Amino acid sequence: MASVPDDSVQTLRGAKEAAECAALMVRSEPWITLRLPLQVALGVLTDPAKEIYVVRDAIGVTAFIVLDMRGLVAGYVQILCVRPDCRGKGIGSMLIRWAENRIFRDSPNVFICVSSFNDGARRLYERHGFAPVGVLREFIVAGHDEVPLRKTRGTWADFRKTN
Repeated sequence: MASVPDDSVQTLRGAKEAAECAALMVRSEPWITLRLPLQVALGVLTDPAKEIYVVRDAIGVTAFIVLDMRGLVAGYVQILCVRPDCRGKGIGSMLIRWAENRIFRDSPNVFICVSSFNDGARRLYERHGFAPVGVLREFIVAGHDEVPLRKTRGTWADFRKTN
């Protein structure tokens, strides 16, 4: 596996790059099975309330991650997407570690959801210490569940005492 330095993670740059990310999403699992429309993907990637970070190479975006730092589940990794030709090179793992460092500054929890049919992603998240916290039965499409996962450093009450 190639090593990807953490400092290669940068903020999304504008509408053209958001469109590139949206196109990458809708051509990838789990979003193909979840029937994600391009306009919905683009809406998430242009939402100013989200934090969106990318890794680039000479071709363009190799991977990106979308974080939601609002509300009770502040620290939600809404999207993690790696370009097909870049998978298996450690980029997804690096982005997860990077996101955890970012999130744990402001929240004691990191959340991510995985589709029930996405076994590879679930194994990846569990290798990184995420544990299931429930099941959302047929939440997005019929026949498939969403599984919320959580990695924690403690309760909100304890977190507030130390920050």
